[in-house]
Amino acid sequence: MKKKINIATILPYKENYTFSQASAASLWVSEFFKNSKFKKDNYIFGYTSGLDYLTNNYINIDLDTIKSKLSSKTNLYCEKISKIISKKKFDIIEIHNRPLILKKLNLLLKDNKFIFYFHNDPLSMNGSKSVSERLFILNNTKKIIFVSKWVQKRFFLNIDPKLKNKTDVVYPSIIKPKRNFKKKKEIYFVGRLNESKGYDLFKDTIIKILNKNPKWSAFSIGDEKRRSIYINHKNHFELGFLKHHEVIYKLRYAEIVVIPSRWEEPFGRTALEAAANGCATITSDKGGLPETSDHHYLLKKLDVNNLYRALSKLIINVRLRKKIQKKNFENTKHVINKNTKLIDQIREEAVNKFKINFLKNKIKIINIYNLGQKLNHRLFNISLGKKFTNGFIRNNYDVLEISDRDYIRQKRFFLDNGKSSFKNYLTETFKNYNPNLVFFGHTNNIDLDTLDTFKNLNKDLIISQWNEDPIMKSLEYSNQNLSNISKYLNIVDHTFLTTDPSILKQNLPNIKNLKNIKFFFVPVDSNIECYDVYNLKPKNDIFYAMSHGVNRGTLKDGKIDERIIFLDKLSIKLQDIKYDFYGFKDQQPIWGNEFYNALINSKMALNLSRGKPTKYYSSNRVASVIGNGLLTFIDSKVQLQDFFSTKEIIFYDNINDLADKIKFYSKNDKERITIAKNGKKKYFKLFNEVRTTKYIVDTCFGKKTSLI
Repeated sequence: MKKKINIATILPYKENYTFSQASAASLWVSEFFKNSKFKKDNYIFGYTSGLDYLTNNYINIDLDTIKSKLSSKTNLYCEKISKIISKKKFDIIEIHNRPLILKKLNLLLKDNKFIFYFHNDPLSMNGSKSVSERLFILNNTKKIIFVSKWVQKRFFLNIDPKLKNKTDVVYPSIIKPKRNFKKKKEIYFVGRLNESKGYDLFKDTIIKILNKNPKWSAFSIGDEKRRSIYINHKNHFELGFLKHHEVIYKLRYAEIVVIPSRWEEPFGRTALEAAANGCATITSDKGGLPETSDHHYLLKKLDVNNLYRALSKLIINVRLRKKIQKKNFENTKHVINKNTKLIDQIREEAVNKFKINFLKNKIKIINIYNLGQKLNHRLFNISLGKKFTNGFIRNNYDVLEISDRDYIRQKRFFLDNGKSSFKNYLTETFKNYNPNLVFFGHTNNIDLDTLDTFKNLNKDLIISQWNEDPIMKSLEYSNQNLSNISKYLNIVDHTFLTTDPSILKQNLPNIKNLKNIKFFFVPVDSNIECYDVYNLKPKNDIFYAMSHGVNRGTLKDGKIDERIIFLDKLSIKLQDIKYDFYGFKDQQPIWGNEFYNALINSKMALNLSRGKPTKYYSSNRVASVIGNGLLTFIDSKVQLQDFFSTKEIIFYDNINDLADKIKFYSKNDKERITIAKNGKKKYFKLFNEVRTTKYIVDTCFGKKTSLI
């Protein structure tokens, strides 16, 4: 994992980043910066007056002295920042609370990774009011962070909530005070002195309270440019706008803090700070205010009478007041150390191709293949998709299986448009499950635009395909197979083949490079290849099973291919050999348990694949015969000598060589048993389902790995 992460943090245009005038977004940025493990490489950009910056990593963008033809200072702000960022490579660009800045920088700084922070109601901000604008933000960021669940909920108004997987809620946080100070009989209002903050309610209420309780005092902290509300009482004092640390100092000694906001507060930082400092806090239930503490005195109805009753109750009932103060102090809800770790983890996940959950083996995979429900699962023993699922699970990955053909067939049975319905099913399943890897094989049922949708929903998603069938153009059957592979070749991250990738290049010459085309060998699975035939006493000498298509299941009348011709010639040369060949001379193919009953009744097996011998390609039955401990014969032109020696597999050069070797080993059980045992051991060492799927996942996520 990358230890050093260069971060550019961009404040809203005109956000004041000074001790004297800092507002919520600036306090957020400065406090998380101070506690971040990446602070040495984090630069904060803004445009503000004053020089008493909150942190020393701040870079002020001077716009006042610059003349430009740009009509908007926001555009000028973005242009200036983009030039600075372009000179220094940043891993992440964090944008706070200005969707229009994201939109502009997304054009100016293409291929950069963005994290966006919403501090306010998205529906009130230019650039995020409409559904299309919010979807743009979702599709062009690595993560969206909201300061409260209320803000998150507002963002997803009329948007599918399943897309929340790309977002997080990280609350404004504070350093938990070390002790609770002795309280004075003081009541505080902190905020803008206007009606939206409920200052008019506070005014009418506090005068009545102070008249009835002359030993108590009240204070107002804040200002308002167009102010119209004033409190005239001898026990009320206006303190004006105070620096943040000065406000905290006052809250330490306050008995009660009142936040009667009419405005839907995105969060309500003052409420959090008051509670953490052991104040009995009265708040409205607007916006994110209820999320600041579990022990506020919430006003269900916001008017003078209810506020008066609440204040009177807390003043008179000392026991209740102290109980609320104690619970607030002891249960600070949002602590800076904990939430900074969350922010840093989000940053790491955005930068590193290996996500945090992947490094802990908590990767989620959608495995799409034909489960063969239509065929009553008679292909279970040769199903690579099933072995992949077993291997993924045994590597501690989580797997969701989808059978594309079975789904479409079942929908069509109910007079539904199966393929159209499948598209919607995949998309909705993806949103619910939010996988790290989509892995599919032997299908052309997945639309390309569906894969594009997946990528838009999760920029870090890996999509890979696999194919086990022959890909040589000399075989007519391969044309459709090559077409299926080609359909997805340019959109998937990796293609895994049971043939050496160079063969694909020969048959699809327009492929620019083979970097993301990988070879894998048909895996064995200890729960499927579970026999040790070399320990048995089979009555037959050699076994071979072929078919004219696994889905068909029976022979096609009059069909003859190269395998039939080869077997005809071979059988003539094996007059004294007990051979058990299926799919040959009216002997129908066998499947499932019948396949195993026949297989374990032979000492040896021929691995003869469709088409001409091709580098590394073998039918999936190679795992069945070698993996179950039969001595296996393979054409040397397949070049499996790169993996197995002659002490593990018998290689033949031509039909005469094969016939001679079959005759020899049929009479020499000791040598046969030794080689068969070695072959199974080697196969399970190199190509078992756990090792194969780990190789696949490591390859998919960019980790250096090797099949052998």
